[in-house]
Amino acid sequence: MTDRLLGFTPAELAASPFARFYNPELAPLQPQVAEALLVGPQAHELFAPASAAAAMAEPGYAPVETGYTTPPGGGIRVFCLTHMPGVTPAMWDWWFGWHGCAAERYKLWHPKAHIDARWADGRSDESYIGRTSLITEYLGPKVVKGGIAFLPPAAMGFDEARLAAQGEVVICARVGVPGTGLKGGWLLHQLRPVAGGSEMRSRMWMGGENTALGDDPGAVRRGLAKALGPVAGQLLPAPADLLVHNAQEMAHLAGFLPQLFADFGAAYREQRA
Repeated sequence: MTDRLLGFTPAELAASPFARFYNPELAPLQPQVAEALLVGPQAHELFAPASAAAAMAEPGYAPVETGYTTPPGGGIRVFCLTHMPGVTPAMWDWWFGWHGCAAERYKLWHPKAHIDARWADGRSDESYIGRTSLITEYLGPKVVKGGIAFLPPAAMGFDEARLAAQGEVVICARVGVPGTGLKGGWLLHQLRPVAGGSEMRSRMWMGGENTALGDDPGAVRRGLAKALGPVAGQLLPAPADLLVHNAQEMAHLAGFLPQLFADFGAAYREQRA
């Protein structure tokens, strides 16, 4: 397999146990996403920074749940709400450990953009917290590579006991440039149960104040990261491209995740029985 191969090959379609879940056609964008793209960039005050992420455990909604902005200090903030009928938070918790073990699993998620995913540690077990997923994908027309380092929700200020009591799952990650110490942003996906399924509240904070060198940078590294800010800014995706990508992949996976989980999530279910 090359590192720029979209879709399943004929051999994969014939042999993969997941081939029946591969659908190269994406559904239209959900209405809230289409509206946000028409609105365009909005006031930055409507988009809370990563430092306030834990407030998402409170009931209700933010002033903007789907849209994007470019704050004064640089960088981008992209928020996306996705409706997921028939999906439970537990299914998404399982998915984030399961999908990173093989490129063909990653391709199921977004067949028109995902190319490759593998764990940096080389292991194939289905866990994700404390591990880094090395991905290759299209964001808009550009092929990008990233290192997604998954963290426990507590790393972003969440009370994990409260999340469990509320039946929620929060996926948190630091986004970096593979092979370097440069951290370019934060990702967060909150799964809240609602009538008939779940809703996902996605948050992407990239560039600007979210840039750092290393996981726990001191004053010198913070200064270097600030100096590299303009360079890092050139690596950022267009916020509209990031919004569309997130909206497409989350809605697409929600369409087949319940059956995929039923067929392949037995070990996860047994662990939590």
